[in-house]
Order: sequence, then structure tokens, then C-alpha cells
Amino acid sequence: MITSVSNAKIKNVMQLNQKAKARREQGLFVAEGRKMFLEAPEAWVSQVFVSETFSQDGELMAQVEKYAYEIVKDSVFRQMCDTKTPQGILTVLKLPSWSEEDVLAGKNPLVMVLEDLQDPGNAGTILRTGEGAGVSGVFLTKTCVDITNPKVIRSTMGSIYRMPFLYVEDVVSLEQKLKEKGIRSFAAHLKGENSYDQESYKGGTAFFIGNEGKGLTDQAAEAADCLIRIPMCGKVESLNAAMASGILMYEAARQRRG
Repeated sequence: MITSVSNAKIKNVMQLNQKAKARREQGLFVAEGRKMFLEAPEAWVSQVFVSETFSQDGELMAQVEKYAYEIVKDSVFRQMCDTKTPQGILTVLKLPSWSEEDVLAGKNPLVMVLEDLQDPGNAGTILRTGEGAGVSGVFLTKTCVDITNPKVIRSTMGSIYRMPFLYVEDVVSLEQKLKEKGIRSFAAHLKGENSYDQESYKGGTAFFIGNEGKGLTDQAAEAADCLIRIPMCGKVESLNAAMASGILMYEAARQRRG
């Protein structure tokens, strides 16, 4: 049992939690909690850490024992975790490697393109909602939040394991690829001519979502085939990025069911 925070493995997990650079260099990320452990693809699991108290759970340990694992003193486990009240199990996972083909899979792909999104909760929620709405994959510009940030991982509630994602230089660099695949792109924009529910998303569709405070850059908006807006009442100008994404994804899902 590991009983000290100065243990090299514990220190490394703390590094992975805190630094995107460490995650990139090692090709690893961290997921906390029972659900995230149980849903993790076996091939992704690198190592599992279990708190002393949690190690009494025979049913859970039967699953844990398939992997390289360490039991950690409760007080040390609390310090190595990113959450204030950890659940008692932490999984170190290998970074997945998705391709453009994975993100654009299927006959009529439904794709989210995120530009300079900064909020970890928004990014994670978009992945989770995307899985629910039948999205094929997510592109993120390199200025977006790191998708392996622990807060993003928690917000995905397991969708990180199933939703293909890929970082790209910028939105403009995708324009040609989307056209080649026959994917029509729609930018959620305050200057949108049509309301989002007046367009058809039954064919290949990409939604461009911009930064929380500034929206899409002019270049990204110009790269889109069509600017759309979500009508607002009151004095509200725009919605939270994850909420706007959810409305668009589920409108596309509704049309495709019809």
C-alpha cells in the first residue's frame, strides 16, 4: 500500500491532473470515479489507484484486479485527486488517437466544430450531449481547452471514451475537407439570417460554435455555408456555448428521426 504523497507514482498522477504538458508528453490522462473506471475501454487503461477504504469492495476489486493497480492510504488518495470528495478510485488512461475519418464517419455525418472554447464544463457537456444526440465527432481548434483536463473528463460522464475528437489548426483549415465530404456547415451567429429551425440538417452537417465571450472569429463565420441564429426573448443576446450546441444538435437529431 502506498502511504506517502512523495511516492513517485502519486506525484506523477498529480502532475497529470495539473499539467496538460505532462499529459501530452506521457500520452496519458486521469479519470476519477467508479463510473469512469467501469466504462473505460480495457485497451485504454494504464493503471488504477484505489483508496484503502474502497479496496474493501470485493465486487469492484474483482474488476480492478484485471489491471496494474495500487492501493493507496485514504489521506494520500484525497491529495492525489482533483475532486474535493473523491470516490475512491482513479484510472490512468492512454490518450486515444482518433483520425479525421473517425470524426466524419457515416453516410451523413453530424459534426461539432469548436473554436477557441475555453470552459472545461462546456467542452465536456458538448461531448456528452453530442453522444446523446447522435453526433459523429468533434473538431476542436488548437486554441480550445485541453479535452483531457480533469474537469472536461468529469463533464463528459464517460462520453470521452466513445466520442471521436480531433484538434485542428483552425476552422478555416477544415472548410475544404467538409466540402469534399458534402457536409454543409452552419455557424451559430448573432448575424444569422435564418432561425436555426428553418434549415435542414438531414444531410452531412457541421455546426460551428465559437468562444464563450467573443463568439466565432470573422474568418470562421465566413468559412461557414450558412449563418443561423437561435431566437432570443428579453434582453438576452446569446446562450451558453454548451446550451446553444445542445439545441442545434437535438434539432438535427429530431429532423433525422422524422
